[in-house]
Amino acid sequence: MSQPGKPILLNAFNMNCVGHIHHGMWTHPLDRSTEFNDLNYWLDLARTLERGMFDGLFIADILGVYDVYQQGIGLTASESIQLPVNDPLMLVSAMASVTEHLGFGLTANLSYEAPYPFARRFSTLDHLTKGRVGWNIVTGYLDSAARAVGQTQLPGHDQRYDQADEFLDVSYKLWEGSWQDDAVLADRQQRRYADASKIHPVRHHGEFYQVEGYHLSSPSPQRTPLLFQAGSSARGIRFAARHAECTFVNGSTPQAMRAQADKLRQAARDAGRQPEDLKIFMGVSVIVAPTEQQAREKHQEYLRYASPEAGIAHFSSSTGIDLAQFGLDEPIHSGATRAIESVSQAYNGWTRRQLLEQHALGGRYALIVGNPAQVAEALINWIDEAGIDGFNLTRIVNPQSYIDFIDLVVPELQQRGRYKTAYQSGSLRKKLFNHDRLPSRHPAARWRVADHTSGKYL
Repeated sequence: MSQPGKPILLNAFNMNCVGHIHHGMWTHPLDRSTEFNDLNYWLDLARTLERGMFDGLFIADILGVYDVYQQGIGLTASESIQLPVNDPLMLVSAMASVTEHLGFGLTANLSYEAPYPFARRFSTLDHLTKGRVGWNIVTGYLDSAARAVGQTQLPGHDQRYDQADEFLDVSYKLWEGSWQDDAVLADRQQRRYADASKIHPVRHHGEFYQVEGYHLSSPSPQRTPLLFQAGSSARGIRFAARHAECTFVNGSTPQAMRAQADKLRQAARDAGRQPEDLKIFMGVSVIVAPTEQQAREKHQEYLRYASPEAGIAHFSSSTGIDLAQFGLDEPIHSGATRAIESVSQAYNGWTRRQLLEQHALGGRYALIVGNPAQVAEALINWIDEAGIDGFNLTRIVNPQSYIDFIDLVVPELQQRGRYKTAYQSGSLRKKLFNHDRLPSRHPAARWRVADHTSGKYL
């Protein structure tokens, strides 16, 4: 049995839609994903996850549609491959009202946002949740989204990250510097709610953004939301090293994941931060039952509902390549792409048959099948061998996959001293890093010490 080590962090990986990762599973009789338009569905999920002491609910999002495979949305519509998909931010206030500790990692594409109103939305949520929100920073990879907002095509991969760097700089100025901590007085007797001398204008004139104005929200518990990022390209790693607190990466083996983790932590060190400033999560799928035989039987049952073709239709848009044009055993060569660069490179030379086999359960995440002890040991092995911190646990059958994990795996992990038995109090950042605000070595902190008297603030 494993000796006690660092506690495992755990997010539920979900999306405000029917089909998220494991495509086709919405047809399973126990799956409730088609109820995603019903708020009670989300409230039930939030209560369930807090019962299991999950650190957070990580909600993916996409702008645009998956229209690369077969050059249309036929399969996307029939299998509901992240279509329809609703705004994740709208769910949070309600879920926060029925929970006390559960965090919320919210995906938002900055490429089609303006920093000024965007910063207010996250500050508002941080207030209403008492500091339990995080932002998963994405720049998008779908041409369909670019066309939908009036662009001719998606900007180049590295240009999107250049824009993202500037978006973050503007956001930091608004979140960290516009209001001083003691600006709010709420003094009824003196009729002074806030001290104007401690509220400062942001004046930013850059390549992508021109902003002049005061942040509309007073300082929230975290000021800047907890920052998530998922990107494994060279440019994505540089971006993560500068900004991210939690990164979401994948690897086929613990050794491959260890190489990714080491690369990210070294990049953080090179950017003037500390390796421990990053918490690294990987995506994982779990099928668990009281016995190994029952788990194997459940896996076989799930395979009957899954759609491997829908999985590679999703994958087609990730690579920017219409995989339907290739024969089953014809090697796929990507060439230049504006989609997810690291994915395109990793699967160059694969065949459609290989991809269909990989997507047998409708998705391509690492899969663990077994009894509670086997699953717990496998998760612990990933943490210890790969040097990561936690998992984004996918839903296969929703919410049954989470219920099974909570009832069967969580007690096993707790028995091994690898999972919390109670929540720590405080904000989402406090729970993960033991402080509410970004540390002074993070680039956002520079805006806290700007010269407020110069007239050239920020």
